[in-house]
Amino acid sequence: MEVIKWLLEGDPWVVYHTRIDLLHEDRESPQVQKAHNEIMVHENILRLIAELTSWPGEALRNHKSSGSLLHKLTFLADLGFRSDDPQIAPILQKIKSNAAEEGPFQIMVNIPKAFGGTGEDGLSWMLCDASSTLYALAEMGEVDDKSVVSAANYLAGLVRESGGWPCAASSKLGRFRGPGRKGDPCPYATLLMVKALIPFGERYSREIQLGVSTLLDLWERRRTEKPYLFAMGSGFEKLKAPLVWYDFLHVLEVLSRIEDMHQVSAMEEMVKIVREKADPTGRYRPESIWMDWRGWEFGQKKEPSRWLTFLIYRMMNRFGLD
Repeated sequence: MEVIKWLLEGDPWVVYHTRIDLLHEDRESPQVQKAHNEIMVHENILRLIAELTSWPGEALRNHKSSGSLLHKLTFLADLGFRSDDPQIAPILQKIKSNAAEEGPFQIMVNIPKAFGGTGEDGLSWMLCDASSTLYALAEMGEVDDKSVVSAANYLAGLVRESGGWPCAASSKLGRFRGPGRKGDPCPYATLLMVKALIPFGERYSREIQLGVSTLLDLWERRRTEKPYLFAMGSGFEKLKAPLVWYDFLHVLEVLSRIEDMHQVSAMEEMVKIVREKADPTGRYRPESIWMDWRGWEFGQKKEPSRWLTFLIYRMMNRFGLD
């Protein structure tokens, strides 16, 4: 297949995941190991790791800030880094050392007084960052770590029986709550919580199902509803990497990891929209970019992106599509 050949000519993380996830090669095979070793010494990766050693770093003021340490951490998890990788272990230890009394891992945040915060830098958590740190740790193999399980139990317990997760935050943040009706589920937090709990296997199957039902319901009601101002229009459907925000490809990536979703009509509709975006060679070009990632091959809109194309082919592969 020409697209596969093209992917195997890309960056080492594209090669690594193409061999594992699309060609289903053994992780210990020489070619997979070669790609893994090249990832570990790639200048872009070394730069990310060096930045993450300063964790928790500068205070996060906007969860949509794609260049934050939080999103760089989850990107490394997406690339397949593991907690026993020597460069990663000290970073994860720093994250775990900042666990709140309730369990979630804290980051440095600054919420203005106008939004119910203190206006000062401080360690705290909101569901849309606590779920991301949980995902990174779990995806990197820490699903049995005591502190990780404690965080997962607390955050999973915030799910509503009516579906999805609310906008939730530490009591340290005072009156802070996102711009939405109190009874609505937060689409972003719900997406990230489903994503964070999937690595735990069957442990949180009920909570995952409640979250999935909410994500599908949000898609069905996208023409009339936009809880917490998360609209699902043309901007939502633009192909974009890395997976940072509540958007089309991020939702598809998460739901494609759940086998029960593979025959759901809403998923078929969403996949159809994506497939129609391929160029005549079967490659995909970013339709929008995160400016903080302009130095990466998916951080431009002029040419097809191998990483973006891989993400889409892996998603379709999970659905049993070519």
